[in-house]
Amino acid sequence: MTTSRPTTLDLPVKGMDCAACAQHVEGAIARLPGVQTVQVLLSAERATVAFDPAQVNLEQIRTAVAQAGYSIPDTAGETKAAPEPASTGPRLTSLSALGWAALGLVALVVIGAAIGERVGLFDRVVERLPWWLPALAIILGGWPVFRNVIQAARQRQITSHTLMTLGVVAAASIGQWATAALLVFFMRFGDWIEGLTTARSRQALQTLIAQQPAQARVVRNGQEVEVPVSQIAEGDVVAVRPGERIPVDGTVILGGAPVDQAPITGESVPVDKLPGDSVFAATIVQGGYLQVQATGVGQDTTFAHIVRLVEEAETHKAPVQRFADRFASYYMPLVLGIAILTYLVTGQLLNAVAVLVVTCACAITMATPVVVLASVGAAARRGLLIKGGLTLESLARVDTLVMDKTGTLTWGEPRVTEVVPLNGVARNHLLQSVAAVEARSEHPLARALVRAARTEGLTLPQVAQFTAVAGQGVTAALDGATWTVGNRRLLDEQGCPVSAGAEAQAQALEAAGQTVFFAARAGETIGLVALADTVRPEVKDALASLRQLGVRHQVLLTGDHERVAAAVAAELGLDYRAGLLPDDKIRFVRDLQAAGSRVLMIGDGVNDAPALAQADVGMAMGVAGTDVALEAADIALLRDDWRLMPEAVQLGRRATGTIRQNLGFTAVYNLLGISLAALGILPPVWAAAAQSIPDIAIMLNSARLASWRGGHR
Repeated sequence: MTTSRPTTLDLPVKGMDCAACAQHVEGAIARLPGVQTVQVLLSAERATVAFDPAQVNLEQIRTAVAQAGYSIPDTAGETKAAPEPASTGPRLTSLSALGWAALGLVALVVIGAAIGERVGLFDRVVERLPWWLPALAIILGGWPVFRNVIQAARQRQITSHTLMTLGVVAAASIGQWATAALLVFFMRFGDWIEGLTTARSRQALQTLIAQQPAQARVVRNGQEVEVPVSQIAEGDVVAVRPGERIPVDGTVILGGAPVDQAPITGESVPVDKLPGDSVFAATIVQGGYLQVQATGVGQDTTFAHIVRLVEEAETHKAPVQRFADRFASYYMPLVLGIAILTYLVTGQLLNAVAVLVVTCACAITMATPVVVLASVGAAARRGLLIKGGLTLESLARVDTLVMDKTGTLTWGEPRVTEVVPLNGVARNHLLQSVAAVEARSEHPLARALVRAARTEGLTLPQVAQFTAVAGQGVTAALDGATWTVGNRRLLDEQGCPVSAGAEAQAQALEAAGQTVFFAARAGETIGLVALADTVRPEVKDALASLRQLGVRHQVLLTGDHERVAAAVAAELGLDYRAGLLPDDKIRFVRDLQAAGSRVLMIGDGVNDAPALAQADVGMAMGVAGTDVALEAADIALLRDDWRLMPEAVQLGRRATGTIRQNLGFTAVYNLLGISLAALGILPPVWAAAAQSIPDIAIMLNSARLASWRGGHR
């Protein structure tokens, strides 16, 4: 059979309220001929399907989903539109409302009568209830459930609703119409709770999506024209006023304003933006006015990358989640077998019915996804992009940190660290003069000197007779005197002797891994300036916090010189390896793993990519807007802040612990419930009511992670 080029559709799917729903949709689509891959995202209510259009088409996919009990809107297209908020909770149609009213009426009468009979207020009220009233309530209120059970049966699937429906049929078959109606009532109530739980887990994603503006002003022919964001093209210029969100990724070409970048990087302080600076979609202009030329629009913005990663987090399943999914597939037949055995041993059909209805399969399958969605969404608000449950579980186990130096531990650019005046020269005069002499040089160290002087508010005078000496330094005339700024060799050639005191200070700075410039005026050495790629100020505290969390083995891997690596490692209390190539870093990580270590590797996401991929968890720094780094790393930091690292480890441990709490509670609860039901201690009505409790417990337990704001103990 010939195959055509694969087509990928990204389709909205309506009606999914729990993890089992997503599994049913995925299974229905996967069974179609020609479907190559399918991912169903419960959090976003979407399915991404790759298929051979010669064998299957959109209508066949829509039909398969409909037969599974869900729907793909007729307006669904073949390209992904701008992110839309997922549903905020269970939907209530007119037919559903009628069913709820009928069930509620019967439930109120039956429960009220049962309580009244216990205290002697009523006598045999339930028995006088006409059978057709609860029967009507069962049909009206239970039809949505029964329809899904029939559709699942056609696909040879057993669900928790299948078992409860059997319980309803069994109760009705022996004339227990009121009991059957109450079973349906509590079954629908449990579904409603599950819908609320799923909606709660989607809240972080909805919060992200809501930050994308729908309208924007595009500058055309000198006029600002308001258009939908979807109509903006790369290269367009958009105008953004105070209080508005920037609709695109781009470069500022006019104006200036402080911009709140918290939606992307999590930074709490606005960042001043001027012409030439980059800005991100969904960030907020706070005062001032900007014109931005778009470099990324729609799904190509950093904001869209974040939304997609949060949406797809649930597809990266941790081992504990895969175990739960496999267990749930065997759990339903096991419960059915227990119910049959209960009836055969006790001869009590109601006991068997209670076993069927007390089961909580959805709670098992949702115990992990709810936690993952809540954790990943909360982390994204802090500037941490975590790719799903597998990464969270791996984070919880790390005990070794391996790190790059340049651009990771350090700023990745030279900065002035020391200004040492000699022979009575003022410090500021020395820095101002050296920067003025170096201002015409294109060398990175020269630019660092100029930047340092301007940062301190120093005005640079003009120089004359500027000469650059390759590999040595520069000379220039300033204030009627000849200045020489460079290394020892240049000063020797210019006849400027270096005093013993200056040489001793220079050697001490060089031993600490710094580069030293000597400065001479009219043949006399009057000072020196040291530069280095300095360590980020928050690194030391972050490393200490990681040690408190049990990540005590910390190793610096760098391609830099031994002297520089040793100085940085000594400052931070690290082991180190210097002069390494990318292959050497991979081998080192592999050796650690072979010795039993769980390795967290942090790098810049480019030359460290092989080692990031080899580590148990790879973390890339400073990658806002960088597609390669977002794809390569397990975790991406959207701002260069080491304080996010201990937060990530702590979140991984909290999330994994919460998953285990959810699964443990559900397992114990189900075991106890089935046992009590089989012994006749838990009647069908209370079994139906009890089956919704794990869903509520999981929702409340997982909600703690949805409100996570960082920080660690």
